[in-house]
Amino acid sequence: MKRQLILEDGSFFVGDAFGSLKETTGEVVFNTGMTGYQEILTDPSYCGQIVTMTYPLIGNYGINRDDFEAIRPYVHGFIVKEACVTPSNWRGELTLDEYLKEKDIPGLSGIDTRKLTRIIRQHGTLKGMICGLDVDPAEAAAKLRAMEWPRDQVRRVSTKSAYPSPGRGERIVLIDFGMKHGILRELNKRNCDVIVLPYNATAEDVLSWHPDGVMLSNGPGDPKDVPEAIEMIRGILGKVPLFGICLGHQLFALACGANTEKMKFGHRGSNHPVKDLRTGKVAITSQNHGYTVTHESLSGTRLEVTHVALNDGTVEGLRHRDVPAFTVQYHPEASPGPEDANPLFDEFLALIREFNKKGEVIHA
Repeated sequence: MKRQLILEDGSFFVGDAFGSLKETTGEVVFNTGMTGYQEILTDPSYCGQIVTMTYPLIGNYGINRDDFEAIRPYVHGFIVKEACVTPSNWRGELTLDEYLKEKDIPGLSGIDTRKLTRIIRQHGTLKGMICGLDVDPAEAAAKLRAMEWPRDQVRRVSTKSAYPSPGRGERIVLIDFGMKHGILRELNKRNCDVIVLPYNATAEDVLSWHPDGVMLSNGPGDPKDVPEAIEMIRGILGKVPLFGICLGHQLFALACGANTEKMKFGHRGSNHPVKDLRTGKVAITSQNHGYTVTHESLSGTRLEVTHVALNDGTVEGLRHRDVPAFTVQYHPEASPGPEDANPLFDEFLALIREFNKKGEVIHA
């Protein structure tokens, strides 16, 4: 069946439907990963977005039971050049088409994804609609232009209540702004005693668990739409070691007086080179974000840039000069992508142990 993608600038693409046949709208973004589509589909940071894969063949190893990054997917649509209909992998249990049908997510294949990506790179991310051929592109484009960007994605994807992931090691309070399971997996691997709290937990809520450290997770949308988290971070800074990832990195920057801005088309893929300014080493990283901390806003704060993106020079890591807190814009847990930055979890635990050694723990 033929369906179409309509963009707010009036351009449209006709392709072949797969997955759900419902009509959907969202922010159209692109991801440059060659693999990892299952993790991408289930990454809560894509909430409300229609994801375009730039690699031409997607779905060739199917969907398996192990590679989910959340209980359910939050993407609004999925666009590929070619969707593999006969995957071959010993772990595969469903085809991509079967999975998207099961989760009621519309897919579109057979369109010129290179052209679509070039439009996004030229004009920035655009609102789009996947729909039937009976929809008039001009009318749909006008409706899309009039649509407001959603502001509640973090509320939609965060856990509604606290829950534990027990261990015998350091107690980590993990704030779920749209947490990928990979983050929890890395902490569990290190035997941490993890308490996961919702996005709107207060500083008092966090400290009441007597944590050895606090992690701020990844998540979707504009960090300025989560003011309660900014207030919470200000309330715990200096009282307990802190490590932030992606949205957590941006929220930390805002809490410390810096600023963030929307990027033209963001960073989404598993091949982004990042330089560690402390060591000079370069890591190939997994990234998924549409906002960035602005360099100029760091002046006058107590924040120091520790990492930069080699492709465009944007801020990829921060450290507080006075208190035990650091953050990165990329994903050290990967999932999908390279694990070059995985030792950052060990760096966090080393920071906690050093802090505790000084007798500055907040509990007896």
